[in-house]
Amino acid sequence: MKLIKYYIYIHYSLYTNMAAFVTRLNSLKAVQNITKLLTNVSLSSTSTNNVLLSCIAPRVCSKQLKVGIHTSIKQNGLMEFFDDEKNWGENRIKVGRSWKKDELRLKSNEDLHKLWYILLKEKNMLLTMEHECKHKFEYFPNPERIDKVEESMENLETVVRERNKAYYKLETGEHGERPTRIVRNQIGLPFRYKMTEHIIPKFMNEKWRQNNIHYYGGYAVQKFLRLYREKLFIRRRRHRNYNQMQVQLLLRRFPNMDIEALKSKYPDVDLEKVKKYHRSQGHYVPQ
Repeated sequence: MKLIKYYIYIHYSLYTNMAAFVTRLNSLKAVQNITKLLTNVSLSSTSTNNVLLSCIAPRVCSKQLKVGIHTSIKQNGLMEFFDDEKNWGENRIKVGRSWKKDELRLKSNEDLHKLWYILLKEKNMLLTMEHECKHKFEYFPNPERIDKVEESMENLETVVRERNKAYYKLETGEHGERPTRIVRNQIGLPFRYKMTEHIIPKFMNEKWRQNNIHYYGGYAVQKFLRLYREKLFIRRRRHRNYNQMQVQLLLRRFPNMDIEALKSKYPDVDLEKVKKYHRSQGHYVPQ
């Protein structure tokens, strides 16, 4: 008796599952028929068909009518590293100037982020073209384009750094950049060292001490620093004497020239003292 009940239960479950499967299949066929009808109607270009479609299924119709033509992004592969073929073999290419800081300050952070990658892509292309021209022994047109792109990238970094400083000063009261300090290198010359965080203290970190030897000291370093300071002093004195000679020649040739303009061009020269020199006086009768 139990076996008969078990068989009856199996047949009943199979019948119910089969009935559910048939109903689901019929619903899928109905959906497919409806979608075929909607696609056939949407392909027609007449206004009457559009009105009829909106009456049949307004929600599906509004979605399908709003869908436009979609195309993927054009991928050029390695040709992105090369200039346009129209510029190949040209001796001069019309290009613009670099981006100024005042212009970059007007742009949003999103625009600056996009512009950075555009400039980086342009720089990679120019460096590739320069290398290819050197390899082919050809003339690279407008080599100053690389300088303009690098200047634009430097200005962009400056603007972003200004915004980061302003943000951190408003939020935390600090500039937010890595702290630095002036230290001396192995030969005693000062430079700005950017400090970093380490788990191990400085006096226990042997790897850091090997890579960051700041100052040796000793007689050899002191002698080098003395000679280096003497060289800098001689260079500054020659520059000052050259400017003083130029002022004397200008005063001798143009005695009635504008003194204020001369002071702005040569601020390190004492004009009152230079006027008394014999070489500054020309061949004219003083009044």
